[in-house]
Parts: sequence; C-alpha cells; structure tokens
Amino acid sequence: MGCDHNCSSCGSNCSTKDKSSFIVETNKRNTIKKIIAIHSGKGGVGKSFVTCMLANVLAKKGYKVGILDADITGPSVPTAFGIEENLVGDGEMMFPAITENGIRLVSINLLIDDKSKPVAWRGPVLGGAIKQFYQDVLWEEIDFLLVDMPPGTGDVALTVFQSLPVDGVVIVSTPQDLVSMIVGKAVNLAKMMDINVIGLVENMAYMKCPCCGNPLYPFGPSKLVDVANEFNINALASLPIEPSINQTIDKGLIETIDYPYLDKVVEKLESLGKKKLDKNLF
Repeated sequence: MGCDHNCSSCGSNCSTKDKSSFIVETNKRNTIKKIIAIHSGKGGVGKSFVTCMLANVLAKKGYKVGILDADITGPSVPTAFGIEENLVGDGEMMFPAITENGIRLVSINLLIDDKSKPVAWRGPVLGGAIKQFYQDVLWEEIDFLLVDMPPGTGDVALTVFQSLPVDGVVIVSTPQDLVSMIVGKAVNLAKMMDINVIGLVENMAYMKCPCCGNPLYPFGPSKLVDVANEFNINALASLPIEPSINQTIDKGLIETIDYPYLDKVVEKLESLGKKKLDKNLF
C-alpha cells in the first residue's frame, strides 16, 4: 500500500523486488575482490576511525586496500592519512589518492577547494556521487574496498547496500545505554538488504589508568558480548580510548600506528575470502 514502484529508494523487503537489478558494475580496469561496509546506527561512534585503522592494519599485512568515503556530508578519511591534494582525472577516469603504504582512497573532500564548505546535496545527488566513486575511479586491483558509511539508515546507506555488491558489513557502536536499539537499527537494515553482518566492534570501550594501568570504563561496563548475542552476530573487538593515537591521526600519521585490537576483524575478513574462494572452486 502506498508503493510508488520506485524500488531504488525503498527499504522495504518485499517479494517483488529484485535487488540484483540495482547493482552497478565498476569499470573493466578494476578488480575489486571484496567490498566491506563499515556502518553505525548513529554518528559519533568512531566509524571513520575504525575504517581507516582497519585499512591500515590490512595494508600492513600486505593486502591491497581502498577506502571509498561514502560519508559525503561529513568526510574525514583524508585527514587521517595526511592527504590534502585534490584528485585528478583524465576525462574518463578519476584517480584515487594513494597513501604512503599504498592505500587508495576517494573522498568528496578531495574534490572541493574549500574543505570547510558544506556539501548541501539531496539524497539522489549523494547516491549518484557514491556510484561514481565506485564506477568511475581507477581502483585497479583491490583485495578489500572499505566503504566508510554515513551514520543512520537513510538514502545513502540504501544506495550503498542496493548499488554496490557488498560482501559484508562491520557494525560499530559504543557502550552507551541505547546501544542495543542503535545496533539493532544497523543490523536489521543489513538483514533487510540481504547483507552479511560480519560482526560488531565496540569503540571507546575503556581506557587504561595512567597511574596503575588498570582499565577504566568511562561509559560503563562493556556491552559488546551481550548485544552481539542479542542479535546473533559476532563480537569482534573492544577498542580502547588512547589519546596518543588520536593525536597521531590528527597529524595525518595513522600509517605509523601498529594496532593489534582489530586482529579478529581481519581474521573474519580473511575467512570470508576463503569461503568465497572455496565456493568458487567447487
């Protein structure tokens, strides 16, 4: 009831919708093996931090990594890597920025001269930009393309999940009182769009006391395992608050950081690749 038959902007999981018909193809010069979305039910949980740090960890392990910054109205990825130069193209293709460790990234902030100018675009224009980032960028060979999603469950999230062949989503949250409800929104959106939920990362979970080294919980006890169990998803990582790391990232030096806390996330991504490979072989 009330259907306008415009499935491209609809989140309903009706039986008449063919989701595969909305998937766009990247250009023939690209080989993108896995696409992983990093998502959250609300803003301010450190989703971009997790995206950038996960890319850093994967690159240090020898994988070819790209970051598609889909948070068009609040882009922050280039800052973490110290990238300021605008992107260029050849009239047909756009060339991504390449970090010192070879991570390829595209962000709207690398296409505008005034970085403080707001991107006041409506949903269809935002969706079109994300499709262009996927189709018209020369990513070349990528093992993992990480998509830094905007917060929430609106137009852009629907565009990513409907238009890109996403292999899985990592959900990020914090140990707040409403974490269950917030995580539920992200999990249910992914399930509605038939996207595999790889698991949950709890950011800003604790900090180490500078005097004794014992953990302190500024937002209360961790709820990672409880919430993961509630939604039958994997509890992947509980990340600390480390001011020194934030200061390093603010300087654009994220690639100098060794970060062991995301090792379980990397293992899940690697196992995802193996499962797909085995399936293709047989």
